[in-house]
Amino acid sequence: MIPGDPAKSILGSDATPEAVKALRGEMGLNEPLLTQYGLWMMDLLKGDLGYSYTLHKPIIDELFPRFVNSLILTVASLLICITLGVILGLISALKKDSVIDKVSMGAALIGASMPVFWIALMLMWLFAIKLQMFPVSGMYNMRNPGGFADLLHHLVLPAFATATVSLAVIARLTRSTVLDVLQKDYIKYFHSFGLSNTKINLVHVMRNSLPPIINISGLQVGYIMGGALFSEVVFNWPGIGQQLYTAVTSNDYPTVQAGILLISLTFVIVNLVVDLLNVWLSPKLQDSIKAE
Repeated sequence: MIPGDPAKSILGSDATPEAVKALRGEMGLNEPLLTQYGLWMMDLLKGDLGYSYTLHKPIIDELFPRFVNSLILTVASLLICITLGVILGLISALKKDSVIDKVSMGAALIGASMPVFWIALMLMWLFAIKLQMFPVSGMYNMRNPGGFADLLHHLVLPAFATATVSLAVIARLTRSTVLDVLQKDYIKYFHSFGLSNTKINLVHVMRNSLPPIINISGLQVGYIMGGALFSEVVFNWPGIGQQLYTAVTSNDYPTVQAGILLISLTFVIVNLVVDLLNVWLSPKLQDSIKAE
């Protein structure tokens, strides 16, 4: 439904209507949408993701390496938002109504309200251009690639930009969950036995707070992969998001379909792992499954 014609984009603005029509026939674009989708599904079952209109090569050859790069960015962003979000939420809950609580939750609210592309531009302006602490773009130093250390150096800014919104969400949920657990009778019971606050908070409170935190972390994977689209474009990170942006602007439908499929599969698999992890952490869930 978006404007533009892949055949016309390939042939150029000077192409004749006859040439455009002939190329659309070769590409299968003259078939009804359901027929096109059915043919795509049949190829997919054979392991064929299709042929890129713009790159003129099999999509899997170009998209899979970029998908791996996007997974690197997604995993790094997820580690940042889970680690910092849980720590920030836990401290805010334990210091409820203090200055630390108000400042951290205020910062989380602001972070959750900012678009990823704006955060990416601000991080680039401050830390890459002004302070020159990190590289402006790319995944490695093109002149002298430095291996894993060089990758980490390039990964910091795009990972933080992608993680900011999810970090804020996890921090606020962690605070709410921990406050709820702190009111439970069994926590008061542990205090009556003279257990140290550190042991109670880190062992008993955090263990019982984990299921909702893990759930929201799994759901954030989809948001992170969506936000990675903007980070990859801003920081020129060679991932699937950047390729999808190019495919959308050039009406490369097979590449868009393949990219969305890979992102969707990743989201489903991650949330399946999250559900299994919650079952393992919660004896009540295990008992209910055995009862069924």
